[in-house]
Amino acid sequence: MEIYACIPQQSRGRRVPEEESAFRSCFQRDRDRIIHSSAFRRLKHKTQVFVEHEGDFYRTRLTHSIEVAQVARTMCGALGLNTDLTEAVALAHDLGHTPFGHTGEDALHALMAPYGGFDHNAQALRIVTSLECHYAEFDGLNLTWDTLEGIAKHNGPLLPLAPGKALPVTLAEYNARHDLELHTHASAEAQVAALSDDIAYNNHDLQDGLRAGLFSEDEIAELALIGPAYVEVDRLYPGLDSYRRRHEALRRVFGYMVSDVIDTSRARIDAAAPDSADAIRHLGRPIIAFSDEMWAMLREIRHFLFTRMYRAPSVMQVRAMVTQAVEELFPLYMDDPAQLPQRWQPEIAACVDKAALARIVADYIAGMTDRYALQAHARLTGKDVLHERH
Repeated sequence: MEIYACIPQQSRGRRVPEEESAFRSCFQRDRDRIIHSSAFRRLKHKTQVFVEHEGDFYRTRLTHSIEVAQVARTMCGALGLNTDLTEAVALAHDLGHTPFGHTGEDALHALMAPYGGFDHNAQALRIVTSLECHYAEFDGLNLTWDTLEGIAKHNGPLLPLAPGKALPVTLAEYNARHDLELHTHASAEAQVAALSDDIAYNNHDLQDGLRAGLFSEDEIAELALIGPAYVEVDRLYPGLDSYRRRHEALRRVFGYMVSDVIDTSRARIDAAAPDSADAIRHLGRPIIAFSDEMWAMLREIRHFLFTRMYRAPSVMQVRAMVTQAVEELFPLYMDDPAQLPQRWQPEIAACVDKAALARIVADYIAGMTDRYALQAHARLTGKDVLHERH
């Protein structure tokens, strides 16, 4: 590894000291704890774009997280960074997502507005530092500072706050106990995880949107990044069937994005000449990045996906239905918290105010899978939100 990589032996350690493993580095141990967590398993049945019941082909949060980790390991390997740390951050980055993806998050954030709001990145940190309760000596997973930092701020510094913005309450509360240096950039490994997220979802959302019939290959071939890929595939494999042609084109697009980040980041590293991982944190700008040309083409793809996929009438109809489920579950649990499982009752009994109860209810709902949320809603209301409007 290069001198600017995060070295396990130089980790800032765990909040609760533990004896180190004889055969795993601290970052490998973090990764393994994330994989074995309850929250990670639940990602199997949590929405990426399409609600889980709509088909077994589409990406879920779990398959998305695995794809992000694969891209991150590839890019970190090429850049001489720590592949285990980036994998840990990549696998954990979506742990805090609610059922029904961003739709569920938007609904829960609105419901939690009087109590400090809801943010999936802050919730991921809350899960790995508090809500996973399996170990005898600590709550959470007791991950290293380096991994926690990456989960909290892989998208960039969180302080100082932009005008009108507030630090998520749960993040602020944790940071007051364990300083994650929210004013700096994260490690290069965490930055790689963030861009791997962009690469993975842009690529697989195009695949899933085609599979769902929301747009055609001819339409995406008009996009600046994708058109040349189809030209190359048609030149090499004339007459290829549509399914293979699509796959060959989009795997090239995937490669274009990965290669661009590696080349751009290598040039930035050479120019900055960081002599440590901390030097990257205090550089004042990202060290891992797309080129300006690639970023412009990705903005075009994002706009296309937003209008043709994320806001497609069929997708919006389901969004409205599942929003109703979250909006009706929250007050039901607030009014009758005895409906929560027995293991939650001691915490409920210890609540000092309505805000504390609301946070527990939000924790419970956010942890639900799509399927479980729909089942719980149907049991408590007698409604089937996915079919009653048809």
